[in-house]
Amino acid sequence: MAGQVKISGAKNSALVIIAGALLCPQDCRIRNVPSLVDVARMGQLLSSLGVKISQHGDVLDIDASDLSTSQAPYEIVSQLRASFFTIGPLLARQGYAQVPLPGGCTIGARPVDLHVRGLQAMGADVQIEHGMVNAYVAGSSRRLKGAKIYLDYPSVGATETLMMAATLAEGETVIENAAQEPEVVDLANFCNSMGARIRGAGTTAITISGVPRLHSTDYAIIPDRVEAATFLVAGAITNSEISLAPVIPDHLTPAIAKLQEIGVQIVADAPDCLRIVPGEGLRGTDIKTLPYPGFPTDMQAQFMALLSLSEGDSVITETVFENRLRHVAELNRMGADIRVEGNIAVVRGVPLLSGAPVVASDLRASAALVLAGLAAKGKTTIQGLHHLDRGYEKLEVKLLSLGARLQRVTGAIVSPERQLGVNNPTVNSYQ
Repeated sequence: MAGQVKISGAKNSALVIIAGALLCPQDCRIRNVPSLVDVARMGQLLSSLGVKISQHGDVLDIDASDLSTSQAPYEIVSQLRASFFTIGPLLARQGYAQVPLPGGCTIGARPVDLHVRGLQAMGADVQIEHGMVNAYVAGSSRRLKGAKIYLDYPSVGATETLMMAATLAEGETVIENAAQEPEVVDLANFCNSMGARIRGAGTTAITISGVPRLHSTDYAIIPDRVEAATFLVAGAITNSEISLAPVIPDHLTPAIAKLQEIGVQIVADAPDCLRIVPGEGLRGTDIKTLPYPGFPTDMQAQFMALLSLSEGDSVITETVFENRLRHVAELNRMGADIRVEGNIAVVRGVPLLSGAPVVASDLRASAALVLAGLAAKGKTTIQGLHHLDRGYEKLEVKLLSLGARLQRVTGAIVSPERQLGVNNPTVNSYQ
């Protein structure tokens, strides 16, 4: 494989920013929106609330001037965890919200207790009954009140939910031990472009001074750092030179550092363009997932695929989600040598992987299996691509443009899920 890849807008920014548009009673235009199943579901959710949405390419126009309801439908929320983001904007703007407990990938417990406690600190009455979260603000103003909130864990979801809720609250809100992820900063910049007053996003303490009303905006989402890092790993695992643009290199620091330790070179050809130059041999390294700016849990599976072909032993410790090592069994089916004990995986590098039928267990696992299939000898068939479609825009199209040999087919093995056949008759040497 070789060539240049265009990196799409960040999935995790797009989902929360679309929800954040509920805060504004005027038109909002969001640019660089990726075409993903999850983004489409979020659009369906907003439409069910009375929001007018139209999309032209990667531009999304949202008119939330006439919210007809504050009750999110279960059939959409159950498929999309990010739909829970709507509780903050709905509560802030309407004074009432009814949102079912969310669904999403089965990668472990992601409770909403931090969201709930934060909203309660801001004066909301929140009750959870029969799987439904009911929240309302008492008083004539129906406005939340500023508060000082400490998060027991720097949860991205809780930070974003409370930050959105605080934009229209009376007074000042301070979120301490806040998540520092780039997507949190992107959401803050989006809200500020509508007239919000948010300071400190990207640090552990975020201060929000509430305003009575927000206004229209035209805003572009940042590039997807997980997609970019996934393509960097694709270059490393297939011994290919690949250029990526647009990217924000600072967002990729943890992934770049580990790739350099493994033995590949990353070159900045421009401020927003990176190129991976394969090394003579790959060597193992240890990885521990952590909240940003630590190594991202969303890249753990992809790096495990790479380390399975790297010389020596590697230790991967998953600290963010307790059920995010289910791809190990599938990689071992392809000839990897990985042992798991609790939340720790010990990876012993092997000379080659062999194609096999495998099943993706979640979004990032599906990407890891595609990467493994690209490097494996023979044909790999991957089932469960509904996960892949939730987070990667046209992944197979982008890989084909680089020269990968793969085909997307509709099969009956695990109907109605789609499958991906990856065929690599040659073997890359990493010795």
